[in-house]
Amino acid sequence: MITKETVEKFRELQTPFYYYDLDNLHSVCKTVKEGSERTGFKVHYAIKANANPRLLSIIASYGFGADCVSFNEIRCAISAGFKASDVVFAGVGKTDKDIANALDTGILCFNSESIQEIEVIDMIARQMNKTASIALRINPYVEAHTHKYITTAMPESKFGINTWELSEVLDRMNTLKNVRLTGIHFHIGSQITKMTVFQSLCSRINELQEWFASRNVNLEIINVGGGLGIDYTDPEKNANFDEYFSLIKEFIKLRPGQQLHSEPGRSLVGQCGSLISKVLYIKKGSNTTFAIIDAGMNDLIRPALYQAYHKIENLTSDGPKMKYDVVGPVCESADSFGKLVELPETMRGDIIAIRSAGAYGEAMASRYNMRDLPRAVFSDEI
Repeated sequence: MITKETVEKFRELQTPFYYYDLDNLHSVCKTVKEGSERTGFKVHYAIKANANPRLLSIIASYGFGADCVSFNEIRCAISAGFKASDVVFAGVGKTDKDIANALDTGILCFNSESIQEIEVIDMIARQMNKTASIALRINPYVEAHTHKYITTAMPESKFGINTWELSEVLDRMNTLKNVRLTGIHFHIGSQITKMTVFQSLCSRINELQEWFASRNVNLEIINVGGGLGIDYTDPEKNANFDEYFSLIKEFIKLRPGQQLHSEPGRSLVGQCGSLISKVLYIKKGSNTTFAIIDAGMNDLIRPALYQAYHKIENLTSDGPKMKYDVVGPVCESADSFGKLVELPETMRGDIIAIRSAGAYGEAMASRYNMRDLPRAVFSDEI
């Protein structure tokens, strides 16, 4: 929570910066730990959402595993305190170097997305005299009802193995000596807010379990992936993990000895972060008033990339309500955080908070226009 006292401290700091409310992060982690233990989930935090080392060390302290999509993420996770044996390695384009390094590190398993990838993992494992554990990432053809750029489980997606390929995959794996099938993995998309989507996923997993059983394949891990969304209109409201864990536990049919895994990212860190900026100028257009702030799309690209909504607040004005297009200084017309945003009357020097920016904010920042990367400020430091 951003208090008046916090805002006064913001005035003394150089903007833009990411502000992380560590009380929020601890609260969410405790909820996830309690819910996952109650329902039998093994949680792997999706490092791609936010790889800030301080946040990672806090998340690792709760005993969660890590979901990584590059060896650099694996190395970062282990440095922050995650156990290598609790790391899963996903991603449609794993390089030979990353595969070798992951094998050498002793990760839990590879979430594999194609026959050729499995063949390459087998080849590298054979050269290293190792056996790689594989979970097949399967496209279950479940509509995620989210933005097209973050929908990942449809037939023409680059991600995952199609169900019609599964017989061929198993036949090929039976000829390979240095890979071992340990489970199946799914990830149908991100920012999913309809719980019925996860119920549909469970139904599809149950059908696939029957198919694998008919082939006498014993699966140890059922990984439902991530995707649980947050409420971007209410930054103080955390993701509903209790409903999520309970729903999946109710509708999925596990077999004896199977482990249930999940990979939350945004839902864990999204609400703990805000991008803090200052107003540089107020500019009148013919029909629009622009509030030009010192944060840009290089600091938070989601609005430009996904047309994503973030709640925008003026923390230092209590004037009459007016409407502004809130834009950044980057030389792109897409450098806009919101159009016709209702704010208290805003002027140069006001402090602006772009909320719910803890996920895919700092992690996706760039130095476009040779701008400085935004730094991180933590609630226990000010």
